[in-house]
Amino acid sequence: MSDAAAGSAPRAAAARAVSAVIDGGRSLDAALAEAVVALSAADRGLAAAMAFGTLREHRRLAALIAPRLKRRPQPLLHALLLVGVHQLEAMRVPPHAAVHASVAATRALGLSKARGLVNAVLRGFQRDGAPAVGDAPGLRYSHPDWLVDAIRADWPQAWTSVLAANNAQAPMHLRVNARRIDREAYRAVLAEAGFEAVPTPHAPDGLTLDTPLAVADLPGFAAGEVSIQDGAAQLAADLVDPVDGERVLDACAAPGNKTAHLLERAAADVLALDVDGERVATLEATLTRLGLAARTRTADARAVDSWWDGRAFDAILLDAPCSGTGVIRRHPDIKWLRRPTDIAAAAERQGALLDALWPTLAPGGRLVYATCSILAAEGADPVAAFIARQPDAHERPIAADWGEPAATGRRLAPGAHGFDGFYYAVLERRPD
Repeated sequence: MSDAAAGSAPRAAAARAVSAVIDGGRSLDAALAEAVVALSAADRGLAAAMAFGTLREHRRLAALIAPRLKRRPQPLLHALLLVGVHQLEAMRVPPHAAVHASVAATRALGLSKARGLVNAVLRGFQRDGAPAVGDAPGLRYSHPDWLVDAIRADWPQAWTSVLAANNAQAPMHLRVNARRIDREAYRAVLAEAGFEAVPTPHAPDGLTLDTPLAVADLPGFAAGEVSIQDGAAQLAADLVDPVDGERVLDACAAPGNKTAHLLERAAADVLALDVDGERVATLEATLTRLGLAARTRTADARAVDSWWDGRAFDAILLDAPCSGTGVIRRHPDIKWLRRPTDIAAAAERQGALLDALWPTLAPGGRLVYATCSILAAEGADPVAAFIARQPDAHERPIAADWGEPAATGRRLAPGAHGFDGFYYAVLERRPD
């Protein structure tokens, strides 16, 4: 088998995944899992790198090759061309290898008649370089226009930095299980295995790896010593601040990282809910791996009568379903899968969750509201609206040196402190 033929498989897999997202509306994680199933570990990594990079820059890459095409080709061929150009522009792949292997991938994709077109477009790009695509922010930063406008409105002083951060590769943050090992001891375990890490700022249990690792290579993962969790998500446990014996509700809990972190911090009585039974099973597996225990239920948190026993909770964590606009750098498909109507729908659901859960909170208790969204419509706005209609709710300001104050609560831009974009607010129920 020639080198080009050998290299065609990951290119074909990347093209399939990109097309599945753009043309089929599938998530990148699901599309990649299917596309790479027959590949070696090394080729899986290469295919993932190509697919992620192509989707990060999809709109701009499409504009780069448009002048070389008489018409937009069929979806899978278009995806392969974009994967090829991404390699030439941004990856440490020898140009001749990128071209030859991409041309060879046409056969694996059933596109052999397009070999000449792929060769011509990629060789032309290699020869002439990237043409100007103009100054339109949506093209320059490769975002849909509606999302550019929303980010610009909510982050008027930092919108270009936010857009650029969305296209950067995120670092790998770890959370050390304090019930098994302390952070510095685990850092020494990493160093002994040849992996360097530094403490994650503002996250007492966090470490940031110098170089990302596969889960299988992470010392102590199977033994429950460590989990993978972004530093911004680790802030939730600090804000809930659970105490031994407290009744705590994690209302939208799957896949379980925040539930686990609460239990690593305190021997609390935790009820973890999620509407998706498969995700609840993942949550339970996470707790088992970490040596932790919580009561779990598959339930819609809004349907309180279906799961609540009537005993009030001392604390509630509501990690509300949202658009995920704060984690685009980890999930670049979000840019192309979300629509403006999704934001309004999420905000309505978030308000309904706040209204439903509030009566289950004990007087004097606290509710931590969190979203991995950077849009006020899913953060400060629904929280402010809830406070306005709920007389016994008041905001407890978050005193912290991470992020920045929002109209209510506190927000993090993607990339700040190396974190994902996030929003938090702490609400307290006035005592009777």
